Amino acid sequence: MNSTNANIINSLCLIVIGLWGYFEVSSTTALIPVGFGVALILCSPGVKKQNKVIAHIAVLLTLVILVALIGMRLPKSIDQGGIGLVRVLLMIGTSAISMIYFVKSFIANRKAKK
Repeated sequence: MNSTNANIINSLCLIVIGLWGYFEVSSTTALIPVGFGVALILCSPGVKKQNKVIAHIAVLLTLVILVALIGMRLPKSIDQGGIGLVRVLLMIGTSAISMIYFVKSFIANRKAKK
């Protein structure tokens, strides 16, 4: 797997799970991950072409959604429990994996420059 594939998987996960949460709970805040997922999937061609600016935008968006999920949504989901907690954990998991692959990609590109 590479950063492009990880970004696409994370994007699709955010979109699908966000829509699932929206239709199940009817809360417009469940659409926030959908917006991030759409933005990230639009960054995929640039990430694939190793465009630095687009790759850094994708990393920033991934970091923002990851921090928001962990800091704001996870505590509420732990209190509520149920399938909502599973949805949040899945989004956190794919976002964390995506961040790992982005960092690995940046390190590999830095080493290749030298």
